[in-house]
Amino acid sequence: MNKFFLTFFVILLSGCGLFKDYNPDGLDEDELKEQQAKPAELVDFAKEVQPIKLWSKNAVGDYESVGSGLRPVLHEGKVFVADSEGKVTAVDANTGEISWKLDLETSIGGGVGAGGDLVFVGSADGEVVALESETGAERWRKQLSSEILAAPSGNGDIVVAQVLDGRIVGLDSQTGDERWQFEVDVPVLTLRGTSAPLVKGNTVVTGFSNGKVYAFSAATGDMMWENRVTVPQGRSELERIVDVDGQPILVNDVVYAVSYQGRAGAVSRTGRGIWYQDVSSTNGLAYGLQQVYVADIDGKVKALRANSGQVLWNNEQLSHRTLNRPSVAGGYVLVADSKGYLHVLSQTDGRFVGRTKVDGSGVSAPMVTDGDILYVLDNDGGLTAYKFE
Repeated sequence: MNKFFLTFFVILLSGCGLFKDYNPDGLDEDELKEQQAKPAELVDFAKEVQPIKLWSKNAVGDYESVGSGLRPVLHEGKVFVADSEGKVTAVDANTGEISWKLDLETSIGGGVGAGGDLVFVGSADGEVVALESETGAERWRKQLSSEILAAPSGNGDIVVAQVLDGRIVGLDSQTGDERWQFEVDVPVLTLRGTSAPLVKGNTVVTGFSNGKVYAFSAATGDMMWENRVTVPQGRSELERIVDVDGQPILVNDVVYAVSYQGRAGAVSRTGRGIWYQDVSSTNGLAYGLQQVYVADIDGKVKALRANSGQVLWNNEQLSHRTLNRPSVAGGYVLVADSKGYLHVLSQTDGRFVGRTKVDGSGVSAPMVTDGDILYVLDNDGGLTAYKFE
């Protein structure tokens, strides 16, 4: 049985990429239903922070084309968003006015990345498309070997894309010509998704479905190091899935990453593991106040000490609400859920300090921020900017 059939099998089991009907502990039907709990009811709290809506704009698509969680990107004063049907929109970050909008007429996976004067999307057909950030004019297209499920990223010289078959490819930013390629062996069974490459300076960092994080030279593609964030456990292929699907973050020469059914970890600039902490997530991490924040697969939001991995606090009041990747803006931890609520948490102890309803369609996509203003793409294609007072 080949990998792609098994990946499809996982999708059928998962519905949303996670195994709702998977029962490794052999629970009886009543116990299983109790374990697969309904989304937690929201608790009342004393509001200390009011999220202020600065503007809201219908940017792209609808639930069918946006609800899969395609990532926006904030770049050069604009927020760029896309939907799975091929629409790409540039929105002025200050005013909410649409700068340009186009239809690429191709299925987009993963969302939008940026680098230099270009923005990039990857397609289900394996194409990387480069667009001028100022006008939306198409600069080039490059056909790669397989489906692209994460946003490409660049530094103005190199564009890096990861494809579903285990390859990561570096392309010339101006021409799309291939400059280098690296391939890893991927497991037989994986989640349907890949990590978006992180490009900072001459360093590329990305995770793979084998539970490892790799660092490469952006200019040459030479591997600088690899680190196994998590080791597969269990006897079945399902139990041994350890994809690193969330984009790693790089702070002060330390890489932080998290895997599904595995661990979060911190890795030094030489590839040495600094710490590891048991946690399962597909959404990636956020950093602030010398802490790393993660929303795990069950809906718990945790703060880990950045230099040791120690769990500093754990908010369990959003269980089973299908959270997106945390963000840090205005001095707070922000996380949104599948019911459309944006939750504001204290960085010091994780308590709720604010909340607002973004849209009833829910929020799946990662949020983006300049550190002060937060930009939220809801599942109906609306883009909203918030600040916090």
